[in-house]
Amino acid sequence: MTTRESAGAIVTVDLNAVAGNWRSLKARLAPGADCGAVVKADAYGLGVRRIAPALAAAGCRHFFVVAIDEGIDLAPAVPGADVAVLAPLVAGNEATIAAHGLIPTLNTLADVEAWSAFARRKGDVLPALLHVDTGMRRLGLAPDEVARLVAEPQRLDGVAVRLLMSHLACADEAHHPLNDKQLAGFIAAKTRLASAGIAPAASLANSAGIFLGPEYHFDLARPGAALYGIAPVPGEPNPMTPAVRVQAKILQVRDVDAPETVGYGATHRVSRPGRIATVASGYADGYPRSLSNIGTGFIGEHRVPVVGRVSMDLTTIDVTGVPENLARPGALVDLIGPLNPVDDVAQAAGTIGYELLTRIGRRAHRVWQGGNGDETPA
Repeated sequence: MTTRESAGAIVTVDLNAVAGNWRSLKARLAPGADCGAVVKADAYGLGVRRIAPALAAAGCRHFFVVAIDEGIDLAPAVPGADVAVLAPLVAGNEATIAAHGLIPTLNTLADVEAWSAFARRKGDVLPALLHVDTGMRRLGLAPDEVARLVAEPQRLDGVAVRLLMSHLACADEAHHPLNDKQLAGFIAAKTRLASAGIAPAASLANSAGIFLGPEYHFDLARPGAALYGIAPVPGEPNPMTPAVRVQAKILQVRDVDAPETVGYGATHRVSRPGRIATVASGYADGYPRSLSNIGTGFIGEHRVPVVGRVSMDLTTIDVTGVPENLARPGALVDLIGPLNPVDDVAQAAGTIGYELLTRIGRRAHRVWQGGNGDETPA
């Protein structure tokens, strides 16, 4: 376990911001629609055992993960809430899912048959989500499988379908034609299933889908990235509150002058007298190598460019214009923070905010602020 003193980087997660973002998204939904939370991948790398209770305290009762083990870890932290596992049902895991009170997602007819058979063997009626594919072409029942289920609804004997869901492929592009196509396909699947007596609540919108309008909201939205401050619609003003700050410690500061070079490959050539600081964060800690010579950090309000290559454990920054009392060993540099939000850093790195957050390394010391009014270290 890291400590603030021993760690090279500190990740601060604002639980009040996460909960506030959830409330903000819920307030945007059509009347009667509820708001869940996608907390897969350890809540996008930010600590699901801290984030999920804060969301539950805000009123969230529907949580979504991908892996069974994620659900097992999460369920005790949100007693009484629904915890759904989105990945396809793998044969042999039925008893584990049921024992931990998790809700599986049925993505194929084979999933339907396996969960139904397990429920009938137990002599019980067990909950499940039903996922239909409307255009993503990854997971979910294909239209011909939906047709077979409509023709043979007894395939769901022993199954209480809690939610019909699909996933939008292009919701972050408001005018993409696939959005309307998927909406129409979802409504058609919902109508066909209802004709066979399969009429659960419905869910289509992810974070960006919420901003497509009320016709996409149905009964339950499933935001993920926006909860953590990532912009739901790229290119538009971000309505979400930043929830994450990543700071790295300065390890050493040295004077440099032309024609010296910095870092592996000598890719940065010094052109004038200056100072270079080496900070304790590299690509092993989730700071992308693609930010070599183009990334930006901040020391207070002072912008400090990355110079040279980002290496596994270290990154070098130009602190020539920063007062020496601020740019000193032990001082913190914002790699993600108020002046360089996660989406800006991701764009510079040629990736997305989701990837940056989920790649934050285990060597960083994590601190959660808010929620219960305390600062809680890892």
